[in-house]
Amino acid sequence: MTATVTRTPRDNSSFTDHPDERQRWPARLWALLVVLSLVLFLDGLDVSMVGVALPSIGAELGLGTASLQWIVSGYVLGYGGLLLLGGRTADLLGRRRVFLAALAVFALASLLGGLVDSGPLLIATRFIKGVSAAFTAPTGLSIITTTFAEGRARNKALSIYTVFGASGYSSGLILGGLMTGIGWRWTFLMPVPIALAALAAAYVLVPRDKPAAGGGYDLWGAVTSTGAMLLLVYNLVSAPERGWADPLTIGLFAASAALLAAFVTIERRLAHPLVRLGILRTGSLVRANLAIVALMGSYLSFQFIVTLYLQDVLGWEPLEMALALLPAGLLVALSAPFAGGLIDRFGTARFIAAGLVSLTAGYLLFLPIDTAPVYATAILPSVLLLGAGFALGFPSISVQATSGIHDDEQGLAAGLVNTSGQVGAALVLAVTTALISTTGEGTAASAEDMLDAFRPGLVFVTFVALTGLAVAVLPLLRRRRAAAVPAAVAAEEI
Repeated sequence: MTATVTRTPRDNSSFTDHPDERQRWPARLWALLVVLSLVLFLDGLDVSMVGVALPSIGAELGLGTASLQWIVSGYVLGYGGLLLLGGRTADLLGRRRVFLAALAVFALASLLGGLVDSGPLLIATRFIKGVSAAFTAPTGLSIITTTFAEGRARNKALSIYTVFGASGYSSGLILGGLMTGIGWRWTFLMPVPIALAALAAAYVLVPRDKPAAGGGYDLWGAVTSTGAMLLLVYNLVSAPERGWADPLTIGLFAASAALLAAFVTIERRLAHPLVRLGILRTGSLVRANLAIVALMGSYLSFQFIVTLYLQDVLGWEPLEMALALLPAGLLVALSAPFAGGLIDRFGTARFIAAGLVSLTAGYLLFLPIDTAPVYATAILPSVLLLGAGFALGFPSISVQATSGIHDDEQGLAAGLVNTSGQVGAALVLAVTTALISTTGEGTAASAEDMLDAFRPGLVFVTFVALTGLAVAVLPLLRRRRAAAVPAAVAAEEI
């Protein structure tokens, strides 16, 4: 059955309707953008800040590498697994209502995460927090894309918004080091007052909008897609201990594939699907989604490995580690005023390719790392290249993913790109963790043994970035080849 799309009128009466680059933005509009950006900052901050605390959490709660990765994966799976439902819910119920409710749950889950006293309960609060972020992220992005006109105004707003998100990932490293120095629980508690302040400001600033006149909830689509990803990630993490040929391992892979097939079948038959599959015919949207998988998947997995390497192999303190990684965050933050204008000038495709080139180079430089590195020559160059890669790629991908999409599907487009980033990060991290477990990280007797266990993960991270780079560069090569043909013909005629 062909999906039908309901066109929904916008109601952004609190602000100028779709301000463009010729108009000066009023203070209230700037305030709205700052609040939405702050919430995205918290999403990114949460993942990286908790990542710094993983060794301390593992030591206190007695969790190994496989269990620790679930503290990260629990969040990103809740986030990525329900992002599509979050974007669709925002379109149907109204963006303001969904944004406020989800932000309140985020604050509550943050508080609970700092109070629980067992690994399973901690992972559960992380999943709930990820679910709440699954509603705030696409809703905030769709509020921006339906408030700012497509073109320079929207690019400027999105570059500021996404750089806040990228800065959250980077700033979480230094803040996580500071909080872990006091106690790892503060990495969970610190976002609570910020989230509450953002909730109060959003209540005042986010404009009221009208829910869609028609539509429905694709709960079965959400259940099957989330179930498929959960089973797949769990199987990838646990398979090394059971064995890849174990009947349970094979059965879980089959169940994950069956759920994914059921999801596609459901989406094709429903009048109001979670994902209108026709939107995937937009080439720029598909390329943006593949790029975010490569960027987020490789970056989050690299951070996971480096956090354990610096603290467990080299014996660095959390704050010492955070300061070593700080230059990446500074690069991302300093790029904020220039990202929108540069994207306008050079286009998203070139920026995405440049970002993945920088990330790949950073991973390649880090591969020969040993147990006695000189920071200035062995670690700092990779840190700078990763910061540049994130600063170039992250805002460009968000702009490309939402360009040319009608307002009533901005929530869907935003949900898709965020889902790809989070689910891609969870899957790449799961494979990375499986590779580490297979090579015996849990039984490593020395720093050299631990580093040897990490190397397959580092190689895989580099491979993921290289694959994303190939996908990003291919359209640019095709355009260059297509442009060269008319020029050659013209030269022959002369």
